Amino acid sequence: MAAPPPPGGAAGAWGGGRRRCQRVLYWVPVLFISSILCWSYYAYVTQLCLLTMTNIGEKVVCLVAYHIFFMLFVWSYWKTIFTLPMNPSKEFHLSYSDKESLEREPRGESQQEVLRRAAKDLPIYTRTMSGAIRYCDRCRLVKPDRCHHCSVCDKVNNCVGFSNYKFFLLFLAYSLLYCLFIAATDLQYFIKFWTNDLPDTQAKFHIMFLFFAAAMFSVSLSSLFGYHCWLVSKNKSTLEVFRAPIFRHRTDKNGFSLGFSKNLRQVFGDEKKYWLLPVFSSLGDGCSFPTCLVNQDPEQASTPGGLNSTSKNENHLFPAKPLRDSQSHLLTDTPSWSETSAKAEKGKVGMSNPALTMENET
Repeated sequence: MAAPPPPGGAAGAWGGGRRRCQRVLYWVPVLFISSILCWSYYAYVTQLCLLTMTNIGEKVVCLVAYHIFFMLFVWSYWKTIFTLPMNPSKEFHLSYSDKESLEREPRGESQQEVLRRAAKDLPIYTRTMSGAIRYCDRCRLVKPDRCHHCSVCDKVNNCVGFSNYKFFLLFLAYSLLYCLFIAATDLQYFIKFWTNDLPDTQAKFHIMFLFFAAAMFSVSLSSLFGYHCWLVSKNKSTLEVFRAPIFRHRTDKNGFSLGFSKNLRQVFGDEKKYWLLPVFSSLGDGCSFPTCLVNQDPEQASTPGGLNSTSKNENHLFPAKPLRDSQSHLLTDTPSWSETSAKAEKGKVGMSNPALTMENET
């Protein structure tokens, strides 16, 4: 005979304990990186610069440059970890009447009609594989473009998305520069270690391991940073690389790409003085995105089954939805791109649903 199920209180306590354990385990990679960083600071500043280097000029230059890289590394890493993910704004939630209508209607075309009516004035362009409005049953809202339930990046114990993607890119860049700088300035002393030209102190072992660690991390970071630079240049998230976004008439893997310059500005912003600093300067609000696909014929009827269309000369119908002001001006430079038909509140940040975030995670 099967054992009776555990009481509800016991099951709830078990679930809560498991979630707490998971939250603790998520911090293990962050603590590991932090401990490596602390050791590298001690090994470089104390053992290499202060105790091993004999030239005063070299010592000063290395210490000043090292602390600049160290500060930028730690600052960007901190912002990546502790910046909260962006949430869909309230306009994407269904009204009470729409929720009631959705519950009454059987699944299928009737529900889609309710969702189409609710999404009529929303800045959304993407669809499901069947061509339906993207809707989250769990959160009961219309999904913004490029939005999904987040997953935690183990390197930073946080979702990497619209609100902290710039910080994540700077974290990769400054951690790579940090490692390259250490490897370059430690190289001559690493060679002296193998030729027995260093004093027989504990500093020699710190110098050896410091070079090995910096060189190994440089290799892995350079590949990861290069990959994300390519993503930025193409205006793609990691999910969109493996699953191209589906628009109303077809799949288009480059549907959100506006060209290299505008793709870069979408992540880093218009003011170049903020590009290298881990302060938020990205364009938009994470809920609406400009697309290179234009609505040239508003009277054109939608064609069922057009998702697999490959014709590049076909006019595609897309809803002329309002974009945020900071996104809209990206489309005004090129005549072939449509201008937005209405202005929305500038810089509006969604606050209502913590379950959904932008999908730029690693």
